[in-house]
Amino acid sequence: MMWKLLSCTVCFFLSFQPGFWHVRAAAAEPDHDVKIEVVFKPEECTQRSKRGDLINAHYDGYLAEDGSQFYCSRTDKAGHPQWFVLGVGQVIKGLDIGMMEMCVGEKRKVTVPSALAFGEKGKGPVPPNSTVVFEVEVFAVSRGPRSMEAFGQVDLDKDRMLTKAEVKEYLKLDYEKDGKPRDEPFYEKIIADIFRKSDSDRDGLISAEEYNIYGHDEL
Repeated sequence: MMWKLLSCTVCFFLSFQPGFWHVRAAAAEPDHDVKIEVVFKPEECTQRSKRGDLINAHYDGYLAEDGSQFYCSRTDKAGHPQWFVLGVGQVIKGLDIGMMEMCVGEKRKVTVPSALAFGEKGKGPVPPNSTVVFEVEVFAVSRGPRSMEAFGQVDLDKDRMLTKAEVKEYLKLDYEKDGKPRDEPFYEKIIADIFRKSDSDRDGLISAEEYNIYGHDEL
């Protein structure tokens, strides 16, 4: 099977073979592929990750050359899974590509070429021009927080500003639709991360302009 995915910044093709995705960034890096092995996939998958979704995941990084580990999310930042918006550059480009279309509970092995990882300069323990491998596991996928349609759903009083209370109410509706309540620290962590990354003027509110960082209606 073959899918063609279009976005405002990159056009790439996904071709499927049993257990593997081969993703080609056709716009700028025609000779570099992100290779994805599906290690585990749950039988039920009601929602797949897409660009702009809020993702909660663990991801551990290794050098392809010798298998040495250079990052472990299970030991960094008290070992909590990481929250980030998929496809907007909060992780390296290869992970943004390699974590598309993931189910909650899915595990993948993502091999990322240097051009879509840390490039010619490298970073920290990653040498220049290094291919890297990530083992990823997704724990939660929430509706994309960057479309103006989503903004309107969160903005309960329609003042084009999002408060922490409004964001919390939106998250509770999404996360507790299964009838299982989450505790306050669960929401506090997500909200703190959302405001840290989106409230650029640090006034405790997220404006429509801050929210839709790309300046157009859809990511």
